[in-house]
Amino acid sequence: MSLLPAVTPASVTCPNPLISPPNPKTQPLSSNPNPRISLKPLESVVLWTSSISRHCRAGQLSRAAQEFTRMRLSGVEPNHITFITLLSGCAEFPSKGRDLGSLIHGYVCKLGLDKEDVIVGTALVEMYSKGEQVEVAKLVFDAMMVKNSVSWNTMIDGYMRNREYEKAVEVFDEMPQRDVISWTALINGFAKRGFYEEALDWFREMMIFGVEPDYVTIIAVLTACANLGTLSVGLWVHRLVLKQSFRNNVRVNNSLIDMYSRCGCIEFAREVFDKMQKRSLVSWNSIIVGFAVNGFAEEALKYFDAMQKEGFKPDGVSFTGALTACSHAGLVDEGLRYFDIMKRVHKISPRIEHFGCIVDLYSRAGKLKEAWDLVRNMPMKPNEVVLGSLLAACRNYGDISLAERIVKNLVALDPGSDSNYVLLSNIYAAVGRWVGASKVRRRMKALGIQKKPGFSSIEISGCVHEFVAGDKSHIDKDSIYAMLELLSFDLMSSGYAPEIVVRE
Repeated sequence: MSLLPAVTPASVTCPNPLISPPNPKTQPLSSNPNPRISLKPLESVVLWTSSISRHCRAGQLSRAAQEFTRMRLSGVEPNHITFITLLSGCAEFPSKGRDLGSLIHGYVCKLGLDKEDVIVGTALVEMYSKGEQVEVAKLVFDAMMVKNSVSWNTMIDGYMRNREYEKAVEVFDEMPQRDVISWTALINGFAKRGFYEEALDWFREMMIFGVEPDYVTIIAVLTACANLGTLSVGLWVHRLVLKQSFRNNVRVNNSLIDMYSRCGCIEFAREVFDKMQKRSLVSWNSIIVGFAVNGFAEEALKYFDAMQKEGFKPDGVSFTGALTACSHAGLVDEGLRYFDIMKRVHKISPRIEHFGCIVDLYSRAGKLKEAWDLVRNMPMKPNEVVLGSLLAACRNYGDISLAERIVKNLVALDPGSDSNYVLLSNIYAAVGRWVGASKVRRRMKALGIQKKPGFSSIEISGCVHEFVAGDKSHIDKDSIYAMLELLSFDLMSSGYAPEIVVRE
């Protein structure tokens, strides 16, 4: 079975210096990039490879290919470093490097390096994995006569990158010997793609096997904790960090700040920030955004000013934090001033999230006309977050006319979304327009759109439990419903009576 891609030496119908040996009778007199200097063979290869590397790092793959062609025409034989350089360039810029990568693959196959040189073979696996040709990567991997831990880890990462999770686990299970990078490839792969519970499960198993995590593992785990809200696991990981050599790692501390902020423990986030020996712009942005989303507008703006006094120039994320703080605190004039400074002084072009903050700022303040005018005059198409913020304000202020216009825009963005229709129906119901609410529900039914059940979640002992209304699938359902009945009884005993709405 052939392991070569579509473009191979046999399929080329015209002479190509990438794969055909040069003809001395047709070569130029120059044999190196600088014809005035006489070089030894190894020095010449190094000089050509260095030139090729510069073009690859800059993403100029066509120029790298031209340089490689000149190298071959000069009679200089490339070595494995030359091939690795080209393959790595193709991997980093897959949209540009597919054809060149295939030609280089054909060349190394002709020399047998794809099977016999573990570094070249691994570079091929990485190139095809990043170029969304993971099955070709697996063919190359299987054909390699020698594999090392880097080869195995690259194949695992390739499957994770291409969302072939089961195959990634299969390769992991087949590994003769796993290291921390092998475990991290799975944990980080799941975390990056939103499978946070799976990431934590693999981290727990890693710890059971006694494998010491590195800082990349810790960052992935903290990302999962932040998105799940698993504070107890995050606290345990923080204690683990304090015992490790990377406890002063800036990226780890930034992740801790983000995790505590998103779990609502902003004072813990502040403590981590204040104890940092070194801080980056990301550190400042994390604490500023953390204060803002947790409702500490004054603190967010204080840290925003302190950041600049420390010599850090704010970027788009910094201003998102400042604008969010102003929005949550109802500081309309202050928010508009920051928005103007961002554009005029710092020359930062507003992105969709900045416009979203201003729309939210107007919406929370009840300035729906200003918010709607801004949405209509935005230089980019508004997304669901921006329109949803304004639609929620319409519900709070009872502006049915504007709500109807917003829903039309939302439906155009996502015709199958249930939330837009449900929110409009609730707005009608809130002002007693039951006919309108019923009409929206019938419209949903006609389109085959069903309301997705909302769910609530709670973390207990590091595990997240999710529930929907009427859910009886939980293993402790009997105890849960018994407690609900007890709470209901206590409420009724205290004189609580449920509100009954009569529809006209």
